[in-house]
Amino acid sequence: MTSRRFRSEIIREGVVRTTTRSFLYALGEDDEDLQRPHVAVVHTGGEMSPCNTTLRDQALHAKTGIYAGGGTPHETPVVSVSDGLSVAHSGMRFSLISRELIADSVEATVRGHQWDGVLAVGGCDKNMPGLMMGIVRCNVPSVFLYGGAALPGHLAGRDVNIVDTYEMIGRVLAGEATQAELEDMARACLPTAGACAGQYTANTMGMVSEAIGLALLGSSMIPAVYAARAPMARKAGKILMQAVLGGGPLPRDIVTRKALENACAVVAATGGSTNAPLHLPAIANEAGIDFDLDDVAEVLARTPLIADLKPGGRFLAKDVFEIGGAPVILKALLDGGYLHGDCLTVTGRTLAEDLAEVCAPDGAVVRDCSAPIAPSGGVTVLKGNLAPNGALLKTAGLKKLEHRGPARVFESEEACLAAVRAMAYAADDVIVIRNEGPRGGPGMREMLGITALLYGQGMGEKVALITDGRFSGATRGMCIGYISPEAASDGPIGLVQDGDIIAIDARDGIGTLQVELSNGELEARSALPRPARARPKGGLLEKYAAIVGPANKGAVTHSGNVIWEMDP
Repeated sequence: MTSRRFRSEIIREGVVRTTTRSFLYALGEDDEDLQRPHVAVVHTGGEMSPCNTTLRDQALHAKTGIYAGGGTPHETPVVSVSDGLSVAHSGMRFSLISRELIADSVEATVRGHQWDGVLAVGGCDKNMPGLMMGIVRCNVPSVFLYGGAALPGHLAGRDVNIVDTYEMIGRVLAGEATQAELEDMARACLPTAGACAGQYTANTMGMVSEAIGLALLGSSMIPAVYAARAPMARKAGKILMQAVLGGGPLPRDIVTRKALENACAVVAATGGSTNAPLHLPAIANEAGIDFDLDDVAEVLARTPLIADLKPGGRFLAKDVFEIGGAPVILKALLDGGYLHGDCLTVTGRTLAEDLAEVCAPDGAVVRDCSAPIAPSGGVTVLKGNLAPNGALLKTAGLKKLEHRGPARVFESEEACLAAVRAMAYAADDVIVIRNEGPRGGPGMREMLGITALLYGQGMGEKVALITDGRFSGATRGMCIGYISPEAASDGPIGLVQDGDIIAIDARDGIGTLQVELSNGELEARSALPRPARARPKGGLLEKYAAIVGPANKGAVTHSGNVIWEMDP
């Protein structure tokens, strides 16, 4: 064993720690186990969604790798909220909040028990950034492992996934499909465990974990049910122990400004989830790096779209795996000059070194940067008098990048959902949903239920939707969210009235979101009293609403850059 000092020594060495050794003996550890570095294996496994059901098995394989690498692993499950089960009802208020709970839980278990390292296994939209935030906050040697995506289903001669079911609900309400057909789709669309199959939030954040350097290259696109996940998890455990025994690299050696830009580049290149530009500033905050939506926007604008992935494109995570995984995308970006190759990864090598032997793109699922699908990324930032601090739109797959129409204003998701179900809106409308931001919701719900209905009703290309809430990574269409400042923070979205003309221009180099009112008209409206919103009383929502920051800064709940000094 190395002679360097470990944090866990304080819980296992000396006369005064005899009782703590008793607890470790009671876990089944022997004297050799006690003398090894003690490492947390944190996972969000459970039965709240298929995204999470394989994670404990993968964590067990990771524990095997940790033990083989010289460490003593300690399994620590943490809470998770399924976006799939919380969509389109009040439970969605707890989805983004769970990101903070998970990050806080990682800090609590790692610092509370003085663990020497962390292997974090996640598999759903908010638990993945939450785990990454937690390991960057603790800043002990760490590796992140994404649990992988589900395989697509097959129905009526074609591959299907969960978004087909969401959109078919709209077709049923429009009288274009039957309830029986919808149930057939519901049973077929998720045939295996794993996260949603397209380039939605989970797969986007899986690729981000590789691009930013916290995960092993090639780990994210292995489908959740493939046997290859077991050796990858064991390898992750062994790599973690190399860092623990060697003193690094630490997460904040890895998560630098350049690494964050690399993560933004893979989001842009794949037409990834609009949730990623919300999560990346939050991860940056943990490292003490000022990195907000403006920084994200610069990278999105200069990076080409090279991966043809759903929801805007044709292919799924399984297809990316079959051509070599996320490293193929990263290597294409590196060769095109769109990545910083000198960033460190969990292996202790640079990203360029880790990518040296990766194969070229196949030309269909992933293209070379010299022949992109579009010259700028599949996600763009809009600004204007409705979003002074920015808003986000997924442009990948959009047939038009401009829209102008009258506002149809709703004060909540529920009010809008009722109108959309009744088809009480018209072509060209700009549907406005407000009071759904981080503070105003509270919780910043995502609007997938509404956007999928619009597509199912055949109106997805005929209307626009803007909100201070969020969207699912599976959302498509002219759907602009994350508007900052939000209505609850006196943002101008709170001043819009029915019939106001809203103009959207997402073309390269423009990126505007405007309500056609003069500054004087907006100032006059802002002087009028706004309707009072009921505030949550007690519990988690009350605490969150009181401290959460704006979306353009990542909707974070603390000042960041935590320094954890080693006990004497």
